[in-house]
Amino acid sequence: MSVETFLRQRAVRIEAPGTYTLPNWYDPQGRLRTFACRTTRVSPFRMILDVPVVGKVGDRLTSYFREFGKFDGEITDTIAGSFLVELEMTRAMRVRLADKLVWLEKKQKDANVKDSRRDARFIPNAPHTVLTLADGTLMSCFIIDVSLSGVAVSAEVQPSIGTPLAVGAYVGRVVRVFEEGFAIKFVEPATNLQELERRIVRAPVSEAKTLALRESC
Repeated sequence: MSVETFLRQRAVRIEAPGTYTLPNWYDPQGRLRTFACRTTRVSPFRMILDVPVVGKVGDRLTSYFREFGKFDGEITDTIAGSFLVELEMTRAMRVRLADKLVWLEKKQKDANVKDSRRDARFIPNAPHTVLTLADGTLMSCFIIDVSLSGVAVSAEVQPSIGTPLAVGAYVGRVVRVFEEGFAIKFVEPATNLQELERRIVRAPVSEAKTLALRESC
């Protein structure tokens, strides 16, 4: 199924953070790389994910979401920074997912339900931005979450702790590395969330400018 067709179907618009693995993407230890992702539309049959590495139509993947659990599936269509996954599950699993989606949709509409971390850390509406490495290389990345003092991202590379770089217009250093990405502390913290979102989000770089590290990662 195509993204265009799926957008015309009944689905829940929900931004649930998760992780995923793609075939033939390995870390230096020979293990499958794990990347961060975020759902944008979900149904009991398929979902659209915002991602740092898109993959190819036909790729089989495994994903995990705290809200939903673990899913296996296949990429059936791709768009810039996202792909559509056909979910592989039993009828009973689809029923449970449908019930969960109904509950989450009601929760989204309840103004009394608040995110206790929202004042400290948030996810911008546009999850993609640009990393600028010390040698001037530009690379698209996916924002996991961000605060006034730093940001967590997922990208094709995983630089070591202490590496200087820029995320959008903010300069910082890598202070933590985890399975699906790394955290960067800004040299100068943002003064407010409006300034932060305006300066950190940048249009993803073109494929021609993106560092080609698939074989070395």
